[in-house]
Amino acid sequence: MELSFREYGDPGRPTIVTLHGLLGSSRNWQAAGQALASAFRVFCVDLPNHGDSPWTDEMSYDSMAGGLLTWMRERGIERPILMGHSMGGKLAMKIACEHPDQISKLVVVDIVPKLYPKSHDGEFEGMRALELSRLGSRGEAEKGLEPFVSDWGMRKFLATNLKRSDGGSGFEWMVNLDAIEAAVPELEKSPLGAEDRYEGSVLFVMGGKSRYFAKEDVPLLRRHFPTSALEVIAESGHNPHFEARGRFVEIVSAFANGS
Repeated sequence: MELSFREYGDPGRPTIVTLHGLLGSSRNWQAAGQALASAFRVFCVDLPNHGDSPWTDEMSYDSMAGGLLTWMRERGIERPILMGHSMGGKLAMKIACEHPDQISKLVVVDIVPKLYPKSHDGEFEGMRALELSRLGSRGEAEKGLEPFVSDWGMRKFLATNLKRSDGGSGFEWMVNLDAIEAAVPELEKSPLGAEDRYEGSVLFVMGGKSRYFAKEDVPLLRRHFPTSALEVIAESGHNPHFEARGRFVEIVSAFANGS
C-alpha cells in the first residue's frame, strides 16, 4: 500500500516518523512537524482509511504495522524515532515491542496500552449527524458537533477530515467512516500482550486535562516500557501537539536529542 505522507526538514538530520490518531491525519501534525524540522527530518504519515492514503476493508494494528514497516523499508528509513498519538501511539507501541530493531526511540502521545470502551461513540454519532451537503464551512461543522463532542479541541480535530465536495457544494469526509467505525471495537483494545516489553528509550507525553490518562496508569506503562520517562503538560487535553504545541515541541526535541 502506498501511504500518503508529508515531509519536513533536511535528509541528513535524525528522522522522526509521526503517526496520527483515530480520525486524524498528517494534517494534524503539520505545524508540530514543521517546528521539529529545524533539527530533524520529519515524516507525517496518513494511515490507511485516513487523509490521502488508500481506503481498505480491513483495519487492524497488525495490518497497519505491516504496511508502515514496508513503507519505511521502501524509503530507506532506518531506525527512526517513532512517535504516535492516540491510536497511532498504540500502533507505535506495538511496533516497538514486536520490532525493536526497527526504531531508535519511541514517543507516545496521550494514550496508554489499555482498553478504552466506547470512547468514540459521540464522535461517530456527531459525524453521522452532520448534513454535509448543506455545510458552508468547517466552522459550521464544529458547531454542529457540539451536542455530541464537548471538547473544543476534538471538534477542531474532527473537522480537519472535511474537504469540499467534488461538485463544489457542501463537504465530504476524507476518512473511510464505515471501515473505521467497524474497526473501532478492536482498535479500542490494547495492542500489547501481557508479556510485551520494549527496553529502549521511551517518552510518554500526556495532557493534564485529558481523559485518556490517569496517574493510576503509570504502573502499566512501566510494566511494558521499564525505562520510560513521563511528561504531563498540565494545560493540554488529548491533543498536546497542537493544544500546547510550543511546550510539546520543546519536550520532544529534548528527548530526541538525548537530553
